[in-house]
Parts: sequence; structure tokens; C-alpha cells
Amino acid sequence: MGVAGAGVMGREVAQVLSQHGLRVILVDVSDEALRSAREAIEQKVRFRGLLGLGGPAVPVAEVLEGITFATDFKQFTEVDFVVENVTEDWEIKRQVFQEIDRLCPAHAVFAVNTSCIPITKVGSAVTRPDRVIGTHFMNPVTQKPVVEIIRGHHTSDPTVATTQRLLKAIGKEGIVVNDAPGFVSNRVLMLTINEAVFLLQEGVSTVEDIDAIFRTCFGHKMGPLETADLIGLDTILHSIDGLYESFADSKYRPCPLLQRMVHAGLHGRKSGRGFYDYGGRATA
Repeated sequence: MGVAGAGVMGREVAQVLSQHGLRVILVDVSDEALRSAREAIEQKVRFRGLLGLGGPAVPVAEVLEGITFATDFKQFTEVDFVVENVTEDWEIKRQVFQEIDRLCPAHAVFAVNTSCIPITKVGSAVTRPDRVIGTHFMNPVTQKPVVEIIRGHHTSDPTVATTQRLLKAIGKEGIVVNDAPGFVSNRVLMLTINEAVFLLQEGVSTVEDIDAIFRTCFGHKMGPLETADLIGLDTILHSIDGLYESFADSKYRPCPLLQRMVHAGLHGRKSGRGFYDYGGRATA
């Protein structure tokens, strides 16, 4: 297994794959990112029981031994399946896929872990569009049992079947949808989050009360603003911008408050502050 990108999503994908006995090569551009990923994986595996993360109980040393940490995609020359998790920037993704397309074996499948970039667009950047498929893992990967599988225009039936078998092997259920910007989950979720930020900006309600309504009235485990902090406000903004660009529809216009918070570095949990701070108090 090749995993491209060692950020929040990539390192969790690598962890889950290794916990289920698969050999993983985790690649990122810097040693610092890889050190951070290694520490995060070690902590999550070590405290799996206390955190209620589920999954197989595998010793920390065994999980880490199953992952090769590298800064060079040349390590991908023998992988059978790649899960890409780099930032939601088309130019960056395009360059990554063109490089791994050159290096990986002809039979290798390329899975795009994206929240909004069309899978058919990714397929156009490589020589094997039939082996390109979307795998939208949900955050946190270690706890979410379902993966949204996106079939691009050229994605073949064998590629879908291979992906389904892989997900089953790591304890995940795959739900197949057709290709469209945002797919099903994020086309609905991003609009919900964006509209919740507009409600906050307009003074209709507070951070806590907006989230409380969704938790208590709809039974959601988290409200939309809590969810935004978990995903990352910068990622949310990238996704909404992508939807706005793809559909040219004003309903996808990003909320100015969301833009301002991202510009201020208030990206949510990963930056220590978003709509909430570490103590759970509202900040926006």
C-alpha cells in the first residue's frame, strides 16, 4: 500500500491499513511531517482503548514496523494500491498523480481521498483513468465505518471491486456513488456548514446554540460548527470554493466570516482554535 500525504487523513489511513496487517509506504515532502505523523500514530494506537477508537488491538511497535516513512515517491515502484491524501489543491494533486503514474506498476489502483475534486478530472491527468477511483474517507478514519466510493467516468468495474475488497479487509463499508463535485456527502455537508456560519455572522444564533440544535433536534453527534473545527476550516473553505467554481451557483458562495477566520489562521482543532478553543468555549 502506498499512502501519499502524512497529514491528519493520510496518517490515519496509514495507521488503519497497518493495523489490519498491510504493508504501508507513507510519503510526505518533509521529515518534520513524517515525524509528526509517526508520533500521532503512536499516540493513537497506544491509547486506542482509552479513547474508544475500536479496531484490532495491535501493539504499537507492530503498527509502526508495518509503515515505511519516506520523502520520495520512488518507494512506490512496487505498490499495488495508492491512497492519495494531499491538500485540496488541484495543481498539487495533478503533479502528485503524474509522478506516481510514472513510478507505480501498471496494475496499481489510484484512490483519490478528496472532498470535492471530480475523480474524472484526476483520471485525465494519468495514463490509467480506468484505475482511478475516489475513496472519501471520513474524519477520523479510525472511527468512521463507511467510505464514500466515487466512480469516475472511466473507472472500471474491476477497480471498484478491488477497492471494495480492500475496504472490507480493513473493516470499512464502501458506498458507491457517481462522480460529481462534492459527491453526496460534501455537496450537502459543506452547504450546511457554510449556512451555519452565515447564521453566526448575521447574529441569528450563537456557536453553542447552533450546534446544540443539530445535536438535540436531529440526533447528530456533532453540530455543523463543531464538525467544521474537526475537519479544518481551511479544508472547508477549499471545498466550498471548489463547489462554487464547479457549479457557478451563488448558493455555494463562501461565507465572508469563514474566509476571515481561515485568513486569521483559525483553522479549528489542528490550529488550536476555530469556532471553539481548547476549553470548548466559543471564539467566533
